Formats: sequence, C-alpha cells, structure tokens
Amino acid sequence: MTSLSLPDTNSLPLISAASETTQRRFLEFFTAQIRNVNTRRSYAKAALELLSWCELRGARSLDVITPIHVAGWIEELTGTHSAPTVKQRLAAVRHLFDWLVTGHIMQANPAHSVRGPKHSRKRGKTPVLSPEEARQLLDGIPTDMLIGKRDRALIGLMTYTFARIGAAVGMEVRDAYLQNRRLWVRLHEKGGKQVELPCHHSLEAFLEDYIEAAGLRDTPRAPLFQTIKRGTRHLSGQPLAQADAYLMIQRRAVAAGISTAVCNHTFRATGITAYLKNGGTLEKAANIANHSSTRTTQLYDRRSDDVSLDEVERILI
Repeated sequence: MTSLSLPDTNSLPLISAASETTQRRFLEFFTAQIRNVNTRRSYAKAALELLSWCELRGARSLDVITPIHVAGWIEELTGTHSAPTVKQRLAAVRHLFDWLVTGHIMQANPAHSVRGPKHSRKRGKTPVLSPEEARQLLDGIPTDMLIGKRDRALIGLMTYTFARIGAAVGMEVRDAYLQNRRLWVRLHEKGGKQVELPCHHSLEAFLEDYIEAAGLRDTPRAPLFQTIKRGTRHLSGQPLAQADAYLMIQRRAVAAGISTAVCNHTFRATGITAYLKNGGTLEKAANIANHSSTRTTQLYDRRSDDVSLDEVERILI
C-alpha cells in the first residue's frame, strides 16, 4: 500500500498484466472517486481480496470475472465474517466494477446481480458505558502529567459532542475557540461536513486544562491531540492516530476498573444515550451526531437496555 492506501497492483497479476489504460482507470477509482482515507483503505482491501481470490481460481483478466466468481467469494466470506462486513465488501467491489464499466474497461458489472447476506439491526452493537462508568473512567485518569490531561480531554470530547474518533483526532488547536465567552469546538466529520458545537462545562474545563498545560495556544495549526515524544513528557507535534487512541482507551478503562468492553465508538454511543435519557430529542441528537437519518441515531440509543433488564428480573424462580 502507498500513503494513499492504494492496492499494490504489482501483487495483482490480473491488473499488472493488463493494459496501461486499465491500470490507470483502476487506480483512479481509489484516488479520484474516494476522498475519505478510511473508506479508501477499506475499498482497497476488498478489491485486493476479490481479485486475488479470482486469480487463484483461474481468472486471468477482468473480463472473465463473472457473477459466479463474486457469489463464490461472498459465500466464502459469509462463513468467516459478519454480515455487515460482507455487505460492505460487496458494496466496495460493486462500486469499483461500475467505475470500470463506465470507463469501458469491462462490459458488465459482475457484482451487480450478486446479493449479500440479509442483515437487519434495530440496536447497535457498540458497547455503551453507563453514566456512572463514564464518570468513573474520566475521574480515574491521573492528570498530574500532560498525557493524562490529553487523554481526559479526548475521551471527554467524544462523550460530550458525540464526535467520531476520526473527527476528534483530526482537530487542530484552532478548532477549539472562544465564542460568546464560551469554548466551542469545530469538528470535520464524514462527507466533508463541518459541525460546530458549544462545549459542555465539563468538556470546556478538560480542554482548557490540556491546552494550557501543553502550551498550544500559540500554535493554532498544530494537531490538537498529539503523541508524546518517546522518553519525554512533551508533545511530539504529530497527531494521535486512531489505533493509538484505541490502545489508550483500553489502558484507561482497565486502570479505572471498567469491566465493560470499550472501543473508540463507545463514547459516541454513551453520550447519545445519556443525552436521550435526560430528555433530549432524537432529532437533536441526530443533528449533533451529524447523522443524516434518525434511524442511524436510534442504533446508539440504549435506553431500552434498562427496560429489558427490569423485565428480565421479573422472572422469579
């Protein structure tokens, strides 16, 4: 993979042996059509897997790939991956083949008629913390060192603004700014959408404490959440990666005695559920979370968990 997360065409004889026009059109799909780096990486992975799978089964050019090939690949994936993952991979190769068809590289899209596994979910699977657990985690982070202030500010940001981890770690210092004597945050979310929100008073305190301790006020274009230089207690100037944020969250949860499994998305779901429990509306929650539909927001709403637990406890034996 390159820095753009493109498929390595040299490892794909089916592409590397094709014409220069085909190779260029193939790579243009990942550069010209997909701007989000995570989507590009995911689509590249799906394309690499399918084409490698087809090559192992005798396909020597794109034109000989048929719906039977794609259906066989999907059938095999279904046995090892979750339904949402399989559907995502199928969507990726459908879009790729559509691009190749409109570019006159292929005659037809072999993935178009292939159906993915059925999947319907009314409740998300992201683990959610109770308000007590969330407070326990935040209060349990030692803030006598800069790294603790950073971690508390990052977790607080995702909880109080429902921010995705990508938007959180992508912030610059200038994305936390004063307006009407209140600290606001600017989040660059999926699809190029920009969300601006006033900070909850707890989040404002977390961010102010971190920014002041880190001495970031004079570097507005610097990443807000940065890694720590190895062997020092100072910021490196490099943005914190999503993978590093995940490992940090795991460490902080264990240290705080949180038994609930957590991930980067946990705090988005935790914040939405807490907001709705306290009288917030689904429409407003969707607006804050930058969801295009309230149906997506409902996947994060775990208020029904309390009802389910109460009902289960009625089973007295």
